[in-house]
Amino acid sequence: MKNVWAVATRELRSYFLSPLAYVVIALFLALSGYLFALILANGREASIRGLVQNVSVLYLFIVPAISMRLLADEQRTGTVELLLTNPVQEWEIVTGKFVSSILLVLVMLGLTLLFPLFLFIFGSPDTGPIITGYLGIFLQAAAFLSVGLWASSLTQNQIVAAIIAFALLLVLWLSDNLGQFLGGTVGSIVSYTSVINHFQSFPQGVIQSNDVVYYLTLILAGIVLSTLSLQSRRFR
Repeated sequence: MKNVWAVATRELRSYFLSPLAYVVIALFLALSGYLFALILANGREASIRGLVQNVSVLYLFIVPAISMRLLADEQRTGTVELLLTNPVQEWEIVTGKFVSSILLVLVMLGLTLLFPLFLFIFGSPDTGPIITGYLGIFLQAAAFLSVGLWASSLTQNQIVAAIIAFALLLVLWLSDNLGQFLGGTVGSIVSYTSVINHFQSFPQGVIQSNDVVYYLTLILAGIVLSTLSLQSRRFR
């Protein structure tokens, strides 16, 4: 775990030494704050449900921006070869990169806690849906980041990595519609991959084990595929 943490801190430092982290955080807070204000103005309900649902949509654009440089930039500059010559395993590099992106998302989500704080100051919201809602958007962010990490491992170009990540996430987002179109057993399988279907219960204050398993599986799959992609560089 020492190597994982070393890679994570190195990557996190590089985030905040460049404008990327500040631009992404500012954009995320501005958009989520604007949507939160619209929800309160129109719904007049002391609930965080609409916010977390909109944050879920913002991830489609924010996550590719965060994940695009994780491995693509290392491959472009050749520093990945230097990492691989050190006494560090591929899975440690991948996991460290993933942890750094998770920590950045935690900073972003931590700053949005001001929104439910306003609800408690001016109203009496139900605490349960707030907690489960934040758990849901955290799990979804982690799953999306693992997909973005894999996309970043497939190319040396950050923009291409962002496009691949967005395309993959969009497929997961729209898979329920595709599943309903296909119908039958195949349609049910395709619909199961939908991130929307596995997110809906969290803002309602319900945690279902199959939804948690889905996100954890997606996270593990992204990390494993990224590791295999990185290992393949040894044989090129």
